[in-house]
Amino acid sequence: MYIYIGTGELIQLRILHITPSYIPAYRYGGPIYSVHALCRSLAAAGHDVHVLTTSVDGSCDSIVPYDRPVELDGVRVHYCRSRWMRRLYWSTDLKARCAAMVAGFDAVHLHSVFLFPTWAGARAADRAGIPYVLSPRGMLVRDLITQRSSAIKNMWIRLIERRNLAQAARIHLTSREEYRSLADLGLALAPTIVIPNGVDAPLPSPSDDVSADVRAMILEGFDILSFGRINWKKGLDWLIKSVVEMPDATALIAGHDEDGLAVQLKALAEECGVRDRVRFLPRQITGADKEALFGAARLFVLPSLSENFGNVVAEAMIRGLPVVVTAGVGAAEIVRASGGGVIAPSTPQAFAAAVADLLESNERLAAMGRAGAAYARERLSWDTIASQFEELYSDISGRSGHRSHQPAAA
Repeated sequence: MYIYIGTGELIQLRILHITPSYIPAYRYGGPIYSVHALCRSLAAAGHDVHVLTTSVDGSCDSIVPYDRPVELDGVRVHYCRSRWMRRLYWSTDLKARCAAMVAGFDAVHLHSVFLFPTWAGARAADRAGIPYVLSPRGMLVRDLITQRSSAIKNMWIRLIERRNLAQAARIHLTSREEYRSLADLGLALAPTIVIPNGVDAPLPSPSDDVSADVRAMILEGFDILSFGRINWKKGLDWLIKSVVEMPDATALIAGHDEDGLAVQLKALAEECGVRDRVRFLPRQITGADKEALFGAARLFVLPSLSENFGNVVAEAMIRGLPVVVTAGVGAAEIVRASGGGVIAPSTPQAFAAAVADLLESNERLAAMGRAGAAYARERLSWDTIASQFEELYSDISGRSGHRSHQPAAA
């Protein structure tokens, strides 16, 4: 059955995404961008896409209305308050809306684990008989669970998450690396599907919009860019130790410093004797500043201990910037397939050797940059990725999801 809205526009599927946080809470990194990009592309294809989320934005709340949805790029976003246990995004408002809304959709897509919105969404979908997709978003990795609150997380898995995963119509993963981590924990409890994150082509940004601190960094110059959240799992200590092995190279570490880690990293750079060759820009980077930093670098690196995908890798590739990643980065698969960079061993010395080898050849850097950009444009556009999710939602809901603007024959 097809549904029409007042304009006569055909809506093929009604999809509800439930996620702990959303725009404008950009501090939470990749999932904020990738979930919205997916929703935006699905809406552009003619689907009725809603997001149910909280207004949590660090210790504060995003300034958003609670009594009506906000339309962002064709997506209707419903915000709820989290009044207590905010680290879990606990929200009685969200629970009530789940119960009221879920039955009106063809499919539900849950983003995250270990957090209340996923639990509430899974229970509501199960009660209403609506199929749901669960995307762990890189949070089900043994090392990450062991590093932080392992006892609490293991209890949550036993009491809550195993059921959420087992009752999912599909578990969505962004890479084979993420699947290996899920299987290692014995949590591949429902059919799984691997669909990578997409990437937007860069838009022109006026040079006049570039901030003064970014201009200063570019004027000083740097070879290696590491961009994204400044977080303990990103392997940035390895990067600093790698610079010790490359006496002619300079690196810039830029991005939101969610835990105040930049102070420790600066101290490590000082201790290693490379403080003058490792620079820091610990703040949220967007727009013209982001484009300027990508444009000034010779090479992008992501030495993460674990990364379910690594959106910024695809962002670097589509801009023609060659990349070096570790095997723990899910996007290593697309780096290997595209020829757009190198997968380096996870030790400072070996990582430094891989980076130094690339920096010696501008021709090799340029060739990798071209290969990565071509692959990203062809395989990772959000329209391409959204079409794969259309098929997924159609499959689990039993409805047609083809991009047709004509109703099917009776």
